[in-house]
Amino acid sequence: MSVLNAGTRLATTSLAAIALAIVAPATPALADGHGNHAAGEMKAGGDLTDLVAQVAIPYEEFELENGLTVIVHEDRKAPVVGVAVWYNVGSKDEPTGKTGFAHLFEHLMFNGSENAPADYFQYLQEMGATDYNGTTNFDRTNYFQTVPSPALERALWLESDRMGYLLGAVTQEKLDNQRGVVQNEKRQGDNQPGGLVFYELLDKLFPKGHPYNHSVIGSMADLDSASMEDVRNWFRDKYGPNNATVVLAGDISAEEARPMMEKYFGAIERGPVNNPAQADIPTLPEDIRTVMKDQVAATTITKYWPAPGITSDELTALNIGASVFGGLASSRLDQILVREEQLAVGVSAGNFDFQRVGILSVSATLRPGVELETLEARLDELIAEYIAEGPNEDEVRRAATNQLAGTIRGLEQVGGFGGKAVTLARGEVLADDPANYKKNFDVLATLTPADVKAAMQRWMTKPSFTLVLEPGERDATYEEAASVEDESAADAAPADNTLTVSVERPKPPIDSIAKLDFPELERATLANGMQVTYAQRDAVPATYVTMSFNAGSAADPTGKRGLEDLTMALFDEGTADMSSQEIAEERERLGLTLGTGGGADRSTFTLSALSSNLTPSLELMSSIIREPAFAESDLERVRTQTITGIQQQLKSPQGLAGRAIAPEIFGPDSPYGGSSTVESVSSITRDDLFGFKDSWIRPDNGEVFVISDRPLDEVVTSLNAVFGDWAAPQIAKGEKTFTDNGQATSGNRIILINRPNSPQSVIVGAQLTGLDASDPAYVDFTNANNSLGGNFLARLNMNLRETKGWSYGVRGGPQAQENAVVYAISGGVQADRTGDSVAEMIRETAEFLTSNGVTAAELERNVAAEVGELPGRFETSPAVLSAMQSNALYNRPDDYYETLVAKYQGQTAESLDAAAREALKVENFVWVVVGDASKVQSQLEELGLPLEVREPDTGE
Repeated sequence: MSVLNAGTRLATTSLAAIALAIVAPATPALADGHGNHAAGEMKAGGDLTDLVAQVAIPYEEFELENGLTVIVHEDRKAPVVGVAVWYNVGSKDEPTGKTGFAHLFEHLMFNGSENAPADYFQYLQEMGATDYNGTTNFDRTNYFQTVPSPALERALWLESDRMGYLLGAVTQEKLDNQRGVVQNEKRQGDNQPGGLVFYELLDKLFPKGHPYNHSVIGSMADLDSASMEDVRNWFRDKYGPNNATVVLAGDISAEEARPMMEKYFGAIERGPVNNPAQADIPTLPEDIRTVMKDQVAATTITKYWPAPGITSDELTALNIGASVFGGLASSRLDQILVREEQLAVGVSAGNFDFQRVGILSVSATLRPGVELETLEARLDELIAEYIAEGPNEDEVRRAATNQLAGTIRGLEQVGGFGGKAVTLARGEVLADDPANYKKNFDVLATLTPADVKAAMQRWMTKPSFTLVLEPGERDATYEEAASVEDESAADAAPADNTLTVSVERPKPPIDSIAKLDFPELERATLANGMQVTYAQRDAVPATYVTMSFNAGSAADPTGKRGLEDLTMALFDEGTADMSSQEIAEERERLGLTLGTGGGADRSTFTLSALSSNLTPSLELMSSIIREPAFAESDLERVRTQTITGIQQQLKSPQGLAGRAIAPEIFGPDSPYGGSSTVESVSSITRDDLFGFKDSWIRPDNGEVFVISDRPLDEVVTSLNAVFGDWAAPQIAKGEKTFTDNGQATSGNRIILINRPNSPQSVIVGAQLTGLDASDPAYVDFTNANNSLGGNFLARLNMNLRETKGWSYGVRGGPQAQENAVVYAISGGVQADRTGDSVAEMIRETAEFLTSNGVTAAELERNVAAEVGELPGRFETSPAVLSAMQSNALYNRPDDYYETLVAKYQGQTAESLDAAAREALKVENFVWVVVGDASKVQSQLEELGLPLEVREPDTGE
């Protein structure tokens, strides 16, 4: 369950060699970032029109007698259906004194209804649902899941029961619990570096009383005041079927859908119509400036302008204008402030659009050694120049293709956060047109530089709000950030915990199991000896190519931690013939994303291209991999960015925990045990980069994975034309050394890292399991863990979140590497319950491993979930591509995922208990707590475990 609570964040590099699953709230970034960018080469105006024509989501729409709008998109590529239920109400519709209530109510909608009284995640898992959640923002509240086709009726029964028959199941106990959960969600967001920025932004950009003036998550005081009567009134007034839209996308037709919708939703009575709050686009009376301090590594300056919302005729022009200026990898801000003048280590520009209003933003993060006044003056000059001159034709076309190419690739997904169901629902609810996306793309096809210039001039010449976020101590008087109130005002109210059922609605059966049809894999060998593993998927006209090399961060020399990360980051910063700017522009012209990654064991280059541009896309990929320049100027620039990222990690509670735990598990000299440091990254030379490339990024140390709508022989022909003559260098291939498979340090102890003024503590407990991810027993262990920590319903989360309300979420799970499997428990808890939470984590784990193993109900539910989720897990090409690489990494057979059904169905409570007890020992956990020592040290001392208190490494 997520809530819009975005702030200005500085992107950081990956955590330590061990990837720890820290639970965090989903917080959409306010400004566009700089990850993998996509665009396409447009040689003539008609090419954009051709791309627009490929972005199509055909649908049928009908309305039930009670006013419920139903939209159906048929897509038969997989036996799954995305179900999206959108209610036309958000935080902008909250009355004074009830801020945060739309989001609080969203949480309550998962706590059971009259005929489905258990936690809704239980029913979702029984169905084998994937991509399920609920979210709230200023303008709407939505609930979504992707389910196997045989479970669709069950999903509709579930959604209709909470739409029409909720109130009999809502109790004072549930309200109080979810109030605590939401307050911990707020603390978790506030606890991040820059976590208070969004509150300041809303306060300064929108006047008091404006519907967008308060944050979606609301204030602690207002959440405390929410009563049962508020709950009842909100449901009756806002959640009627005539205020909702249901979208079904996937293995379903409108003809099939109509009788099901009538059956499950038709009897629900109409409610009042919510007329979403009107909101003017404010104009600031004058420029405003605020300086905030927080635990950030570098100063960031961001300028904000109020802008129009999603129905504006200028929306597309504003989006493209922001993308050209600071959103694309080739953007003007990147080129001038980061690459050429090197005044900033990162920049961004974006347009965040809501229903009634939008927010334009331009941001730059100060490079060390540069004065803020210098950066700000240059930023102001560039803004003025851009407004006066506007973009050129090539910039507009590259930005437009960037957006279109990414959309085309995204059309594979029917549900989830960003699938086709969401696209249709968003258009219907917020713009009164499911095809609103198409209108914007039609504008995109004919957009001119003059259109963009006019829109930017209209909105970016108005007074702006400038926010400077700089390193330093937070203002301790900011009450909401430090609030750890455990008692709510509602606690004094009489308990109302009686379940009543107004209408009996039996749960429909699930008569069959949707079968996973994992693509058949084919193989070929390139002329240079590299093996190609290929799968054909024709849902979209796209090709995905991963070149995977046996390297990863585990290939870092002990004294040069971060070498692999820095080298991989520099591959696309210049080749023998192209600068980084030219590479970025060419990627955008080709409709290409090209990203690096791979984790601890592999270093990967992944290309995602429009199939029509496959050969030239591969040619660019080849130049980047085979001919990197590693220029000294680029090295120093990226080194500075990397060091800033490390320093930012050391300000983040999750970053501190991740860096602390890895050496405790593996030892600092293990390939998995170290982290990059400012010192190690500072020591890396240009010769080190070339040495890494020649030792590890070479054809005799890699393999190729491909998913394409084009046949294998055509893909191999293109690969051979580009990579066939690539030969390994004469020097020896790199080798890794894993000498000790035991845990480096003893367990049953706590390391407390002092992070003052933290309203929440981040807890991580980890141990080395001795498991091998290629062992068939690993499947038993992962499903056993679904009872302890593996999902929402697991005991750790249900205890600390749903029962006690001390946390927004706790998870535990195996983190598999090629040569080790670590088990980690992680989560954030309110500061005043830190000691109690560690004690509960230990108790739950100890009981699970001894006297209270997997129950019959858990076994049934978790097996059903694992089996049912398989078709949904591999709906998209990137998901299949990742699975192909995992099979190779862990030496699994091609049909591994298709064999899992029989393995799951053969599991017993005894077999799962045996796997868990073989892998885990409660006394082996090393616990790392990142929190305010003045508040939590005494709590931890009461546990009686050895306690070591550390001050955080500042990276300076």
